[in-house]
Amino acid sequence: METRRSADSAAAVLRAVLDHGPIARSSIARVTRLSAATVTGVAASLMERGLIREAPEAAGPPGIGRPHVPLDLAADAVAVIGVHVAVPRTTVALLDLRGRIIAQRRDPHDGRDPASVLPALAGRIAALRRRHGGRRRILGLGVATGGWVDTANGTVVEHPFLGWRDVPVGAALAEATGLPVRVDSNSRALLSAEQLFGAVAGRARESAVHLFAGNVVDVAFAAGGVVHQGPRSAAGAVAHLPVEGCAELCPCGRVGCLQAAVSERALVRRARAAGLIDRPEINDLVDVAATGHPEAIALLRERARLVGRAAALLLDLFDPDVLVVAEAGANRLPASLATLRAEVAAGSSAGVDVLATVHPSSFPGNVLAVAGGAVALHQVYAASPALS
Repeated sequence: METRRSADSAAAVLRAVLDHGPIARSSIARVTRLSAATVTGVAASLMERGLIREAPEAAGPPGIGRPHVPLDLAADAVAVIGVHVAVPRTTVALLDLRGRIIAQRRDPHDGRDPASVLPALAGRIAALRRRHGGRRRILGLGVATGGWVDTANGTVVEHPFLGWRDVPVGAALAEATGLPVRVDSNSRALLSAEQLFGAVAGRARESAVHLFAGNVVDVAFAAGGVVHQGPRSAAGAVAHLPVEGCAELCPCGRVGCLQAAVSERALVRRARAAGLIDRPEINDLVDVAATGHPEAIALLRERARLVGRAAALLLDLFDPDVLVVAEAGANRLPASLATLRAEVAAGSSAGVDVLATVHPSSFPGNVLAVAGGAVALHQVYAASPALS
């Protein structure tokens, strides 16, 4: 029990420094409602672990009595590595404690089987550390991917598009890199990122839903700051949620499944058939739409409508403070976001203010890099010794 209280206090202090730093110890005590003595002890422990530092450069003018030296994150001393495994490629990134990307690389798969992907990943992680790690201490490695991910065991239970089943990603990368590794799903990772660093982080810590629409479509939800996993770590599986107005045939044999309708694979296939893009890249289609091309805009707005219908169902089901949608069009194009919000307003019976409630990703240009990093940073801000 004492260990749990100590970890909770450490997490509270560390998050206070994240949210308000540079910040004086007395101010930390006020915002966390911890005693001054507890804050002093916890701060000393966090400094010993290299997570925070004294920031005399941020102190105010000298006054009477003992000067108050504020505390800040040790953003230049430590970092985490984030990995995202997508259908066409892997993304490996180095992030500081504020979730800022120091460096990243994207590499296409040579083959999609785990025996090919995981050793290649280990090599890319090592190369990134050599080139950009410098003197930073690496606290841990976070991995995010689509499909069914068992976080407790670090296993990808099923990723249908990669063809993975029961792949021990965490154990394999821990052995290859020597780092503590945590693995989670796209949406749960990105919801953690929104709670830590997002544009509406304060409200997301109350209650939130995150809808991720990439090649894989999945959902995460949180209440009281805790992202729900489920007893089998299977929460958020919405690939086969029926969506009205969709005629796309799903691999499951049914018509109208959300993932079949809005996956990037389906969208870029239509875009290539229409001659809009040469490569199977969703961002290429968004780039074309950004130039004002009407066919590209129409494709993305139709996707936004379908995603909006699913978002309306989720909004009514969970009634969250915020609903965040990570979808390539809505992330970058105001017209797609407006379409999505209009569909939510039309389809939801909750009567919410969609402008205040429905938000695009806070990380539009770096969703995948942030996802992997957030898996590791979530553990750091929980003050877990496993990643700190």
